[in-house]
Amino acid sequence: MIKSIVSPSSKAVTRQSFDDMLAATRALDPIKTAVVHPCDDASLQGALAARDEGLIIPVLVGPQARIQEEAIAAGLDLSGIEIVPTEHSHASAEKAVALVREGKVQALMKGALHTDEVMSEVVHKERGLRTERRMSHVFVLDVPRYSKPLLISDAAINIFPDLMTKADIIQNAIELGHALGVDTPKVAILSALETIYPKIPSTVEAGALCKMADRGQITGGLLDGPLAFDNAVSKDAAEAKGIISEVAGDPDILIAPDLEAGNMIAKQLIYLAGAECAGVVLGARVPVMLTSRADGVLSRVISAALAQLLVHHRVQKGVL
Repeated sequence: MIKSIVSPSSKAVTRQSFDDMLAATRALDPIKTAVVHPCDDASLQGALAARDEGLIIPVLVGPQARIQEEAIAAGLDLSGIEIVPTEHSHASAEKAVALVREGKVQALMKGALHTDEVMSEVVHKERGLRTERRMSHVFVLDVPRYSKPLLISDAAINIFPDLMTKADIIQNAIELGHALGVDTPKVAILSALETIYPKIPSTVEAGALCKMADRGQITGGLLDGPLAFDNAVSKDAAEAKGIISEVAGDPDILIAPDLEAGNMIAKQLIYLAGAECAGVVLGARVPVMLTSRADGVLSRVISAALAQLLVHHRVQKGVL
């Protein structure tokens, strides 16, 4: 499956985690998805590849003539695909969000426009897609030397999250872990060290978050922190420091202290460790596939798989 999607230039050793993820979608119906302003080759190819994998039914929202011109230039066939015409990117974002509110689509996929344009409509107080939970972004990485998908949050939305925002970030990531089939996701809350040290606030917040989980304020996962990155992902490092933990060395989720740290961790794994990535925004009424304009087809397809698994998980749980 993955071999047909990965670019020939990919240096990755394995894509087993993403293969397994796609296999889990095979029995599921595709979800109707508004593709926001797909006015370039990458956006259209990603949407069509996700359709061909049975993940989404794309609804293209954007300037119709421009979309069709891009498709012709790229040699892509848009026969049978619904196009909702708009004048420009801002209008595309507004219309796509309106389609969600009208119950006509079950997810959003970002196309050739800035993240801010999409998210400003998603978070709009009157016409947006807010819920009681803070929105956050989750990177899902297939790391060649790691045995399972690795979720990293938040690396794209919340710059300096406070304690309660971090609780929502964790709860969002746990929900995605459940959708991926992990009964009790293991959550490592990262800092620079593994002990509480008041001069490093992220260590104090990590301890508070673990106690919040003990008291039922965060549910569905197994939390530990603070943990430094080495003892979070390596059992040998954790044992060397005398850390006794069910999470250390085997996390499903890494929670970064802030956006800068999370973004750097994810991109270091991508560019230095050969990881492939996908991404989705959670905490809104529907999942938002928030890929970069530089991301390839594989990233867009796996992001669609995440959204499809999450939507069906919510339906099964009676949330939608």
